[in-house]
Amino acid sequence: MTMGGTESEKAMTKQIDMTGRRIGRLTVLAAAGRMKNGNRRWLCRCDCGNEVTVDGYALRVGSVKSCGCLRRDASKQTARTNPAFLANVGNAALWGTVAGTNLRTFVSMRATNRSGVTGVSYDNTSGKWIARLYFRGRLVLNKSFWRFDEAVQARRLAEKHYVTPLLERYEPLVKQWGTQ
Repeated sequence: MTMGGTESEKAMTKQIDMTGRRIGRLTVLAAAGRMKNGNRRWLCRCDCGNEVTVDGYALRVGSVKSCGCLRRDASKQTARTNPAFLANVGNAALWGTVAGTNLRTFVSMRATNRSGVTGVSYDNTSGKWIARLYFRGRLVLNKSFWRFDEAVQARRLAEKHYVTPLLERYEPLVKQWGTQ
């Protein structure tokens, strides 16, 4: 046996064979190629029966323990034991979705909003204000402006065209959201 060896021989000696190992709910079945960063990928079978291909590093450090069923099960358990969630089960009005649009997003501002106007934000890269409006899953407004007031005006016009008719139609629900 020689001390040197080629680069591929050296790499082969560093590889960890994980076949047969059990990590969380996963059992490693076989190697499944490499990722772009060079990490080995492994084909695994989950206790629920699903098969997934997982990054070997994620397996070794324990950041992946199932096909996703572990998170789903934990979420279900949390929902079953969360009093606030249980008190509102079945109350569709709380979600704010009517006619394919979440109207609640138009009557309340997100906590992360820094411009003070829903749908208007500042883009540091371009140095411009951006006005956006999603309506029924489509981006119907996505324009940039040099001035804040122009962006606000564009957003307000888009809201008037797309959203105001729905807000007026569902006014009782909108009032209900304000009292919660």
